[in-house]
Amino acid sequence: MDHHDHAAHGHVAEDARSAASEHTPHVHPAPAATWRMAASATLHCLTGCAIGEVLGMVIGTALGWTAGPTVVLSVALAFVFGYALTMRGVLRAGVGFRQALKVALAADTVSIAVMELIDNAIMVGVPGAMDAGLNSRLFWVALAVSLLIAFVLTVPVNRWLIGRGKGHAVVHRFH
Repeated sequence: MDHHDHAAHGHVAEDARSAASEHTPHVHPAPAATWRMAASATLHCLTGCAIGEVLGMVIGTALGWTAGPTVVLSVALAFVFGYALTMRGVLRAGVGFRQALKVALAADTVSIAVMELIDNAIMVGVPGAMDAGLNSRLFWVALAVSLLIAFVLTVPVNRWLIGRGKGHAVVHRFH
């Protein structure tokens, strides 16, 4: 092949790449991992976690359950509500249920797990908080403080994930 053939071959390859890129869906790059974006993702996570956590604590406490089963229920409900909130937005973007579930699992699992680990460790660690009852100031203050601390400690985790195109970054293209 002479220089002319190389040049012609280069144009054909370039044209093929160009044509292929026109027919492939545009993939958004990972968003910049700002503290604001991480805080927003963590607040989203906190909303689902708090709904599930409070509901689980209320149900477990109302039924007179010990700390173990109450924590298990709270964690399970935190994941359910966290995933449901993410799926709601993704489904609204026209994505099918199975794909929306996959997106929610990828977006929220680490964030919810970290938040729940911290939150429940604090609740169990505060003497008397789990046994205080729903009408106790100790119960509600401990729960609020545990969720606040979990939020603060989960923000850097979400920033790290977003910076690597993981976590909440996978939801970014559906907003």
